[in-house]
Amino acid sequence: QGLKKYSDWPTYPQLYVNGDLMGGLDIMKEMAEEGDLAEQLGVEKSDAGIGAATSADANGGEGSLDDRLKKLVNRHRVMLFMKGLPSAPRCGFSRQIVEMLDEEGASYDSFNILEDEEVRQGLKAYSDWPTYPQLYVDGDLVGGLDIVKEMKESDDLTDLLQG
Repeated sequence: QGLKKYSDWPTYPQLYVNGDLMGGLDIMKEMAEEGDLAEQLGVEKSDAGIGAATSADANGGEGSLDDRLKKLVNRHRVMLFMKGLPSAPRCGFSRQIVEMLDEEGASYDSFNILEDEEVRQGLKAYSDWPTYPQLYVDGDLVGGLDIVKEMKESDDLTDLLQG
């Protein structure tokens, strides 16, 4: 029961990759159907014809990734980078931050980092923040779940979001 509470995920099995909860059986099945499961597990998909080009090669160099990340963090005044979608979070931490933003009545946009490995890894370096979810306001990193929780408890979150 402790793991269910820790992960805020009500059922077993629970799949963790590099310490991050991916989800339960339904999420694993969905990821497998979409072809994302092998990628998340770090398994080579040699039969799928995946080349060895790096994401920097595919995106025209490192500068263009930074440009893309800058555009993404500024896509909306309040921007949430999370695992899954607000309507279907894929981890307990993302679910909790969505609930807090919704309780505040915040207008925000989100980006599913599970859909784009280049953004997922690049944003960690761009923001110097190693985990997800990540919340940005006016293009600046606010922080992750713990920071947002602290801000909510001290009523600073409302002021920031209404800014």
